[in-house]
Amino acid sequence: MKLNGGLVSMEEEYVFAQAAQRARRFAAAHPDARLISLGIGDVQGPLCPAATRAMARAVREQGRRRSFHGYGPEQGYQFLRQAISSELTRRGAPVPARDIFISDGAKSDLGGLLDLIAPGGQALLCDPTYPAVRDDCLIRGLRVNTVAGSPSDGFLPMPPPGSLAPDVIYLCSPANPTGAVYTRAQLAAWVDYARQRESLLLFDAAYAPFIGDESLPRSIYEIPGAEECAVELGSFSKLAGFTGTRCGYTVLPAALCCRGVPLQALWRRRQAARFNGVAYVVQRGAAAVLGPNGRRQTERALAVYRANARLLESTLTEAGIPHWGGLHAPYLWLACPQGLSSWGFFDFLLEYGWLVGTPGVGFGPAGEGYFRLSAFGDPDTVELAAERFLHALDYLR
Repeated sequence: MKLNGGLVSMEEEYVFAQAAQRARRFAAAHPDARLISLGIGDVQGPLCPAATRAMARAVREQGRRRSFHGYGPEQGYQFLRQAISSELTRRGAPVPARDIFISDGAKSDLGGLLDLIAPGGQALLCDPTYPAVRDDCLIRGLRVNTVAGSPSDGFLPMPPPGSLAPDVIYLCSPANPTGAVYTRAQLAAWVDYARQRESLLLFDAAYAPFIGDESLPRSIYEIPGAEECAVELGSFSKLAGFTGTRCGYTVLPAALCCRGVPLQALWRRRQAARFNGVAYVVQRGAAAVLGPNGRRQTERALAVYRANARLLESTLTEAGIPHWGGLHAPYLWLACPQGLSSWGFFDFLLEYGWLVGTPGVGFGPAGEGYFRLSAFGDPDTVELAAERFLHALDYLR
């Protein structure tokens, strides 16, 4: 047996697992400490009533012979695909239902889409970026190139100069971990870059529901020409609390080809071999999220997280710490004070604030010296976390 060298070369632990291990060790050594996590991006729930009612009806259907559903359509049920199509169109990105594939979440499809790329190909990632994408590239045997973001560009790196012609490009906007959001002009530059180099552009729109400015694009298909180079990934996790329920979607336009081969047909064939679909009950719940009642209810939940982000943003401003994100995203990206390293600041907050965050270096080398805070949480808990954060900083002065 010959092992997958890319998998063997990966770091032993995912950054979030490393952070959880350190937090557990600290809690065991300090049983009186009441830790608050502003780390991983898990919502606090619950699912909105529209979704749970729809899922309850679907469960009852599954208990009756005449309404039972077994294996579903490969691309997902038409009722959900049409609901997503209508929602994207309503936002200014007309996408036909035939181009939409239902998945069990954007994370799964991010890895799966790399099956379209031949091993040994080149990937271009932003740095810092969501660490699972780099892992996916290594597992697939792709060579990873990066373009670094920095305070000078607001952590929104643009296409690099030179002759690099990557097979695949990954962008996330609003970005994880920085919370930065690309403008239309900036995304248009990336679309032009991908088209000129015949690259596949993977656009992660998982956090698009947090964008509150209509001038900022929520979908890559708001950019002319994107249907010729881009695949978009969407998720119900942050929109509607489906982190444990699992449902997302991928938009792969029929017009998207590589050397004359339609990628949609390849993706459909790949999914038929590797994926058995999302449960009927879950898809009914997801469709209800996009209905009138579901949109109102999820908007109320999103408003809570936006308020949390504003509180954390004002806390960082009060502390005089340079930071990014939070305005149109659930994440805040901050410069570690007093020259502390990412893990150094993690340990400091744990010790003096009983707070858990995410070290920036876990998102790539350009993340060293930075730190991510998450606005997902109960408002009272986030308010207490903000107070602890300011109090902890007193120990650095």
